[in-house]
Amino acid sequence: MNKFVSEKNRRLLVVDDNPTIHQDFRKILELAPFADDGLDDLETVFQGVSRPNDRDGFEIDSAFQGVEGLNKVLDALKAGQPYALAFVDMRMPPGWDGVETIAQLWQADPRLQIVICTAYSDYSWDQIIQQLGNRDNLAVLKKPFDNVEVLQLAEALTRKWLLTQELQHRQASWAVARQPAPAVLVPVGG
Repeated sequence: MNKFVSEKNRRLLVVDDNPTIHQDFRKILELAPFADDGLDDLETVFQGVSRPNDRDGFEIDSAFQGVEGLNKVLDALKAGQPYALAFVDMRMPPGWDGVETIAQLWQADPRLQIVICTAYSDYSWDQIIQQLGNRDNLAVLKKPFDNVEVLQLAEALTRKWLLTQELQHRQASWAVARQPAPAVLVPVGG
């Protein structure tokens, strides 16, 4: 399961009970041909959309409840195609809330970068940290979100995921290289 991945991992999971949110993420993060909309490049940048040749797109999967999200993470791991990042809503009635969902996702794959997406503060940051731990692979995005913020988080956190995998692979290689050679026993006369 901790197999080294040397290429970009642009696989994302959106866990939110609102189908419109899934559409919003797809519009921001997937690459699609642009119609000639008359926007100049400056307007395009500030709307959070870049031209297809400016960046790579993301592969986005959707889950509408926490349990479904966990199953997708487990299936991705079994297939050897883990997600690098999950955007997780805090409120998803009637199932798990965001904190429980994140705890379950990290139990399955502790490498997963996660962005909490919320319009409400059901939990304080201290409560979230108390329940999930003070981890460096957790960020918060307030709804309604800005397209540029979503794109920046996706770019930065998928890159961080890859760099973390590279570092762990190198550390493992260094540890093996630093192992002392086994002693060779030479029979003494006889």
